[in-house]
Amino acid sequence: MNLLPLVIILPLAGFLLLAFSRGRWSERTATLIGVGSVGLAALLSAVAGWQFLNTVPSGGAYTVTLWQWLVVGDFAPTFTLHLDGLSLTMIGVVTGVGFLIHLFASWYMRGEEGFSRFFAYTNLFIAAMLCLVLGDNLLFLYLGWEGVGLCSYLLIGFYYTDPKNGAAALKAFIVTRVGDVFLAIGLFILFMQLGTLNIQELLTLAPQKFAAGDFWIELATLMLLGGAVGKSAQLPLQTWLADAMAGPTPVSALIHAATMVTAGVYLIARTHGLFELAPDTLALVGVVGAATLVLAGFAALVQTDIKRVLAYSTMSQIGYMFLALGVSAWDAAIFHLMTHAFFKALLFLASGSVIVACHHEQNMFRMGGLWKKLPLTYVAFLVGGAALAALPLVTAGFYSKDEILWEAFASGHTGLLYAGLAGAFLTSLYTFRLIMLVFHGKANSDAHAGQGLSHNLPLAMLIVLSTFVGALITPPLAGVLPESVGHGGGAGQHQLEILSVAIALTGVVLALLLYAGERTLVTRIANSAPGRFLGRWWYAAWGFDWLYDHLFVRPYLWLAALLRRDPLDRTLNLIPRAARGGHELLSRSQTGQVRWYALIMAAGALLLVGAVWLAL
Repeated sequence: MNLLPLVIILPLAGFLLLAFSRGRWSERTATLIGVGSVGLAALLSAVAGWQFLNTVPSGGAYTVTLWQWLVVGDFAPTFTLHLDGLSLTMIGVVTGVGFLIHLFASWYMRGEEGFSRFFAYTNLFIAAMLCLVLGDNLLFLYLGWEGVGLCSYLLIGFYYTDPKNGAAALKAFIVTRVGDVFLAIGLFILFMQLGTLNIQELLTLAPQKFAAGDFWIELATLMLLGGAVGKSAQLPLQTWLADAMAGPTPVSALIHAATMVTAGVYLIARTHGLFELAPDTLALVGVVGAATLVLAGFAALVQTDIKRVLAYSTMSQIGYMFLALGVSAWDAAIFHLMTHAFFKALLFLASGSVIVACHHEQNMFRMGGLWKKLPLTYVAFLVGGAALAALPLVTAGFYSKDEILWEAFASGHTGLLYAGLAGAFLTSLYTFRLIMLVFHGKANSDAHAGQGLSHNLPLAMLIVLSTFVGALITPPLAGVLPESVGHGGGAGQHQLEILSVAIALTGVVLALLLYAGERTLVTRIANSAPGRFLGRWWYAAWGFDWLYDHLFVRPYLWLAALLRRDPLDRTLNLIPRAARGGHELLSRSQTGQVRWYALIMAAGALLLVGAVWLAL
């Protein structure tokens, strides 16, 4: 475990080497550094995890202090790595899935301009996420938090010559910055009230300082939630995620599976002791997750871009994790985070394979009939889609998603349970709609299958992890996170599983009926007046972009136009202008003529005598 710092240092070193190479190295060398550094980090994470599980008792932690960061009075945060069951799970996901994505990217990005720059950014992305999950204090966590925000901006706008990509990157940066401001305010409140930002000290001191429902703890956790919804693309800061598809497909996989959007879930789980003291905020976490998963599910139903469907599915699945957090099912949320990383990385990488095969076409309605031409990719979509839809017994998603639904039922949150069941139906419907449109029906493109170890190995490994094999990996969270109400099962669990499976299978069957063959029924529905209205509304993701454009963007642009010449400065400049005008006027009175001066003196004397006389 003494090698733990290298888990962060290796990707960071890869970033520095590639960044300072300025693109002069060959693709082979850039691949060796970019992929190799993350692969070594994954190997060291596995070694550290094995040592940790064999030497540290259940619920314990291992810390490595690197150096003192700064000292301001009694505030002396350090760069200290904190390894426990939760952070071990996270670094396993970040480095393990991240390595497979990097390996696939070495195939996907081959021949692209900026090959070294791409891997420099992704290496920095991994390093920043590792800082986030290994930091023992919220300031260190916040450093990694801002780091992943910066990297998302750089990677979403990777193809910067297209203004649309730059706009998407800027949108992601600004929207997530809104959440970051809330998080910073939460940190200020916690430090003001408790005098520390060390996470373990906060969890110890908070119950001593605050009673449940205290104003300051509710406000602090509300601010933390604001940061979480920004990074994890939950209502009301979810609008950036679909536009983030402007980046290369491996970037989408990295953001949606291994980094970035999982940060909000991790933050709430890590500070669970604070949220347990704020029941109103904790309830809001569940409501936000439930609302997001349903709204994103409807939006995914009508998308035409293969990556945007997967983007909305990520938004929905993160909603399930927030729902689990809201009902205090901490273990279930992290378990679903892990399984989701497996099958969502699989789906995004498989979509990248489809996009390259179809000559960078992303419109699903211009694909079709690809299952024979792309057999491995087809299997990847079937397995990943089945896991996303939580089809029973053989998929990893079944075990994690049904655990969340059971926890919602066991804790008495029936409204959240109904939202979760509705989301299960929508998920299976839009997932198999995607599969039918892309892989079945009439072939609309001349596709060619991807080849090579760097293409096939990540897909094959993620296919295995997306089955029940992935669900056998149990995160070592005992003693780190509190046990939930439904822990260990109970009466009614199997009945609920049967109900959720029936709902998911209904969605699958309906998708097959609607999108197989000529699709006349679904075309008739889409062309009807209600169908056109709902289709446009859902395609626009319920109009949140339009709303924010009118509430924030346009007023800001109007104000910017108004202030372009800065009326405040112009008003203040009246003072020097008046002084300069007076100076010019008095300068003109200096003519050098004695008679003029005598006249001025006489006039001044008369004015003075007149003023005195009036005063009397």
